[in-house]
Amino acid sequence: MAVNTLKVDSRLQLVFSTGTDEDGNMILKRKSFNNIKTDATDEQLHEVSIAVSPLQQHILVDIARDDRSVLTES
Repeated sequence: MAVNTLKVDSRLQLVFSTGTDEDGNMILKRKSFNNIKTDATDEQLHEVSIAVSPLQQHILVDIARDDRSVLTES
């Protein structure tokens, strides 16, 4: 039995450092962009993330991509 994977949804998540708490731990804020084209490459998403980060108030510390896929039998 062969299983096929079909991407059905992608989301880009940018993580920003907004400062530190009283214990010195970094406070993080996440900004998500939904409805990303599923065929967008990782390189394209990284370039866009780097391009928009100077427009943000806080420092970009992480870039994540969340994909949702459906598994089907063929």
